[in-house]
Amino acid sequence: MSADTAASTWAPEPPGGPAGRWRRGRAWASLRRMRASLGRAWLALAVYAAVRLAGAGCLALWAWRTGRDPRTLLGHQWDSLWYVSIARHGYGTVHPSVHYPGRVFSDLAFFPLYPALIRAVTTALPLTAVTAALLIAWVASGLAVWGIYAIGERLHGRRVGTLLVALWGLLPHAVIESMAYTESLLTALAAWSLYAVLTGRWLWAGALALLAGACRPNGIAVAAAVCCCAAAGIRRHRGRVSGRVWAGAGLAPLGWFGHLGWVAVRRGTWRGYVDVQDDWGSRFRLGPGSLRFVRQLLTGDDQLMRSMVLAVLGAALVSLVRFALCPPPLALVVYTLTLVVIAIGGTNYFTSKPRFLLPAFPLLLPAALAMARARPRTVVLMGGALAGLSCLYGTYLLAVAHVAP
Repeated sequence: MSADTAASTWAPEPPGGPAGRWRRGRAWASLRRMRASLGRAWLALAVYAAVRLAGAGCLALWAWRTGRDPRTLLGHQWDSLWYVSIARHGYGTVHPSVHYPGRVFSDLAFFPLYPALIRAVTTALPLTAVTAALLIAWVASGLAVWGIYAIGERLHGRRVGTLLVALWGLLPHAVIESMAYTESLLTALAAWSLYAVLTGRWLWAGALALLAGACRPNGIAVAAAVCCCAAAGIRRHRGRVSGRVWAGAGLAPLGWFGHLGWVAVRRGTWRGYVDVQDDWGSRFRLGPGSLRFVRQLLTGDDQLMRSMVLAVLGAALVSLVRFALCPPPLALVVYTLTLVVIAIGGTNYFTSKPRFLLPAFPLLLPAALAMARARPRTVVLMGGALAGLSCLYGTYLLAVAHVAP
């Protein structure tokens, strides 16, 4: 064998060899699948954009009529103030409680992903923190809609996927999807993590669940769904599964436990995050706490808002029963049940419970299936009624009511 022949035999594979072409082929295939999925979801995205623009338009008209700024209503009140403050100055802000002497409200109650994204956007673009927060929320809403549609389409077809998206955008409290809040971001991460579970992409499922856990306290519902499905698969195959299943399950809860661990270190006690939530008046307590919640709903000052909360929770419980009878995939069951238990079992902030249920989009599947079987005229009439309710109540929620949504 000549020296030239030996060199050509033992030379390393050049970047453009078969391995490189295979990786490029996979990347192009993934891009084609994404384009095809987005092409199928365009109608759902258009419907959602239309209904949310209508809601934002109603809010803007009322705000201008009363001399207020719609941007402030959507991006700089209630929890938005805390997220923007963390993005600007980092953690460490506390405010004394007005109603509970001796207590302080700490920004450690808020999870870090959303403020980190706000800071990243303001660093990269010439935008204020409030504008960046709104931009992230709106982009997250679009990604959430795409993910919700993808799940609905995979389970029941394109018509159900589109109706599922429309219903999510027409909820009475759907205006929160356009606010500088974290519900849209959590819903986007949850939808795509659940879709990854349904399609067997375990590393994606675990990574997105990790981010969901770093987004909101109830983001643990995504990790619970990923871990339960991974455990079911491991048990079904007697442990002989891909390492990606184990890795996905291991990644899923790290975001949630990471924030709790960091707060515990910062506060110098393992109860750090629990103590922070106690100062805010947030606890998880079924039974007497839930009964007290119903009593306050019925006897509170803002009867319209509290009646709507009661109606939304009642509808959610009915839908949960219908949803469980489908039966849906395990991932959706675990995720939805966890969200409902957290929302209903938590005490205080009663008027925020519909917001806590906003990421529980699988609860809308029974209604979407029923509308898919209904006549077009019925669907149009129902959609119009829901649109009117959503626009009017959303405007009331942000521009008239004096209670945090």
